[in-house]
Amino acid sequence: MSTSLLYHGFGIRGYRYGRSYFEEGKIVFSIEKDPLSLRCPCCNDWHVNKRGEVLRWFQALPIGKKQVYIALHIPRVECHHCGIIRQIKIGFADPRRTYTKSFERYALELSRHMTIQDVARHIGVSWDVVKDIQKRYLTKRYAHPRLKDLELIAIDEISIGRGHRYLTVVLDLFSGAVVFVGNGKGADALLPFWKKLKSSKAKIDAVAMDMSPSYISAVSTHLPTATIVFDHFHIVKLFNDKLSDLRRDLQRETETADKEVLKGTRWLLLKNPQNLNEEKNERQRLEAALQLNKPLATAYYLKEDLRQLWLQKNKDSATAFLDDWIARARSSGIRMLDNFANTMDRHRAGILAYYDYPISTGPLEGTNNKIKTLQKQAYGFRDIEFFKLKIYALHEAKYALVG
Repeated sequence: MSTSLLYHGFGIRGYRYGRSYFEEGKIVFSIEKDPLSLRCPCCNDWHVNKRGEVLRWFQALPIGKKQVYIALHIPRVECHHCGIIRQIKIGFADPRRTYTKSFERYALELSRHMTIQDVARHIGVSWDVVKDIQKRYLTKRYAHPRLKDLELIAIDEISIGRGHRYLTVVLDLFSGAVVFVGNGKGADALLPFWKKLKSSKAKIDAVAMDMSPSYISAVSTHLPTATIVFDHFHIVKLFNDKLSDLRRDLQRETETADKEVLKGTRWLLLKNPQNLNEEKNERQRLEAALQLNKPLATAYYLKEDLRQLWLQKNKDSATAFLDDWIARARSSGIRMLDNFANTMDRHRAGILAYYDYPISTGPLEGTNNKIKTLQKQAYGFRDIEFFKLKIYALHEAKYALVG
């Protein structure tokens, strides 16, 4: 084997080929370091004396289905300049690893298209070795996201399993990159993010989030100059939840014959009118339920009208629309609508801020779906830090969602 082939085929430069042999089904290439090229690993001085050597094997790129190993007697040298006695630097492999750097790059390339288990089987190593390769790569690339250029962010939590396990995710709305993943949910989960953000000296203009009191308090405390924008999808979802509760209360109060009409109408109430299935007579069933109960009909039509709040021409028109909607909800005589109108009134500044910064947590909801897909493909993650690193890398299209 030529020195050129060692370099171009296995990424090994500065070594001489010795011989090749087979051992237990493995291909072994023996190489050696030119004694005249030995240098001190600390000061890089040429004036050294050899003080023994140790044999090490490094797994290299496979040839076909055969595993390949590089056998090298690593010299130990004594430096005349600094006086230390150390092993020389290897160059083609990390001194703490049992594989070459080209092998590591090959495993990472396969990881873009295969699961960890598939990669491990293909290259003949354990699952933990491939996971360790991925984790070190992700740590180097994504462990410290750049926060200095942040201007618009979104904050939300995601459930990652049973037992009320959550992660709090912060997204850069310009780049689509996850810039922080905190343990748990609420204000405490964001404390490390505020510390990092302060040291980065970033200037946040606006924050998209839901109407969680803990998030409002945290953002107001740590970002007093930032505009809070309440996400309209969360507002409509909150109204839908209240509408479902109203339907259940009304169903319990009605007579048996009327209960059959209201039964199974929950999803019809939550659907957009244009999404009703005509073949399943969903529109007729919904109209029958609304005709049966006036409070339910009032709440439903106010829900559909609420969506128009974010379709106004400007902020002044939206303010007038919101005032009118709140007045109609309060005059309905329905407690649920009255309570929700009070909620909208208390949070009107954050709701109308959408017309100053038309942002939402929609991109973050998409990222949350990717996170769930990532978790399903990996059948869960035992290492939460590895899971976080995978989340940081989600915005990189070249890095596939495999685990």
